[in-house]
Amino acid sequence: MTEKNIRIDYLEFSSMEELAPEDRELALAAVQAIKGSYAPYSGFNVGAAARLSNGRIVIGANQENAAFPSGLCAERTAMFSAGASYPGEDILSIALAAGSDGSLTHDPATPCGACRQVMAQYQSKSGKPMSVIMVGSGKIWKFEKVDDILPLIFDSI
Repeated sequence: MTEKNIRIDYLEFSSMEELAPEDRELALAAVQAIKGSYAPYSGFNVGAAARLSNGRIVIGANQENAAFPSGLCAERTAMFSAGASYPGEDILSIALAAGSDGSLTHDPATPCGACRQVMAQYQSKSGKPMSVIMVGSGKIWKFEKVDDILPLIFDSI
């Protein structure tokens, strides 16, 4: 038997002002994207923003539906919109922010497993690391690649 470890490195910022200008722009776009959220059942509003290799930012927001699980997460709406609208462009970075009643969560919300896997697929497709920024009102986390939030990525097919 051999014991192995998985290490996850990330940066933690205490405010938007600490972010590099490009990351701040993406984080602010994710916060603004929350306005497009439709969450009448959970009351948990999420916005996401993806930066493409052509410099464009594509946003998404969670969309709930009475016929659960027919809704979709903010991250996947942003990534699928980017993939459909700009099929030749890579997603270089994605940011997400969440809140309720008009206030951001203090701690960053984290992507669900399905969203992490979709991020992994787009990262694999591009052959480049996709950074992930999670925005809260009290702290912001930045991960340099999807592998850091989804170790042992499913890629066996």
